[in-house]
Amino acid sequence: MMRGIRFSAGNGVAFLLVAATAIVPFVTQNLFVYSTLNQALIGIMAAISVHVMLRMDLLTFATPPFMAIGGYAVAIVSMRFDIADVFVLGAISFFTPTLAAILLGPLVLRLRGTYFVLVTFVLSEIMQLVLFLTPRLTGGSNGLVGFPAPTVFGISLSDNQSVLLLTTGLTVVAVVIAAFTTGYFRQHFSAIEENETLAESLGLVIWHYKTLGFIVSAGISGLAGFALVNMLLMAHPSSFTSVTAVNYIAYTIVGGRASLLGTAIGAALLVFATNLLGGQGEYSEGLYGLLIILVVLIAKGGITGSAATLVQRLRVSPQPAATPSKLAQEAQR
Repeated sequence: MMRGIRFSAGNGVAFLLVAATAIVPFVTQNLFVYSTLNQALIGIMAAISVHVMLRMDLLTFATPPFMAIGGYAVAIVSMRFDIADVFVLGAISFFTPTLAAILLGPLVLRLRGTYFVLVTFVLSEIMQLVLFLTPRLTGGSNGLVGFPAPTVFGISLSDNQSVLLLTTGLTVVAVVIAAFTTGYFRQHFSAIEENETLAESLGLVIWHYKTLGFIVSAGISGLAGFALVNMLLMAHPSSFTSVTAVNYIAYTIVGGRASLLGTAIGAALLVFATNLLGGQGEYSEGLYGLLIILVVLIAKGGITGSAATLVQRLRVSPQPAATPSKLAQEAQR
């Protein structure tokens, strides 16, 4: 198969939208805007990790445990070893989950379909047990409270503007890594997604690309975990439950699983809807679920997929109807 990096227009737009968030701290001081954008960007990173796996037709619930590994890793080294440099913490949050993915990959990636989904869900539950049963390392049910502010070139990133800028930077890195991976290996991932057995029979080394996607997905999840711990100033087991995995999958499917742009739009839309419907008290969960059902039923390709289909139909100009005289001329020929 031919290799070559191809960045789609959607990936470029997703990159620009995420990067544009860096302007927000300079134009507003609204704390609600900061909070919503932080949540949306973290949701985008988590949804991107799901998107990478879906490019190989693998639905994963493993995003929260990898987020926990990345988030707890930076919390432990920062609180116990006084390491605050944002570049070091970013590298730790990315590479620690990738090491876990390298160890788990040979076991987990043997499975397909429902079995793969079930095993990744179990991984999420096992991570919860590990966090609760290792209080000396993770703080147990209390978590690790008091995460110190990271620094960049000696400057503390402790205010709300800096927190948002750091989350934006981590999200930009996640988008670039995902765009490069899915762009460079697009043909391999597409072959696995369409027919894994046929691709393997044609000589494609399936496990190689599955492992690569699994590692990249884990690393991006770790970046999201770092951003979440930095926003909350603590690492707590309740931030990484399997329920949150359902939200990240919903972000990807509602926005459109085929592109990074769809993933970003889905995450931003549903995070905003969650904050908006949160004011409806006991009805918020039901309204949130109803919104997801409506979007999935009306736009089966996700928001971006349905929009692309609509634009394509509008571009196709209708053919003029054949008149009886033209039909007679065609018959005489």
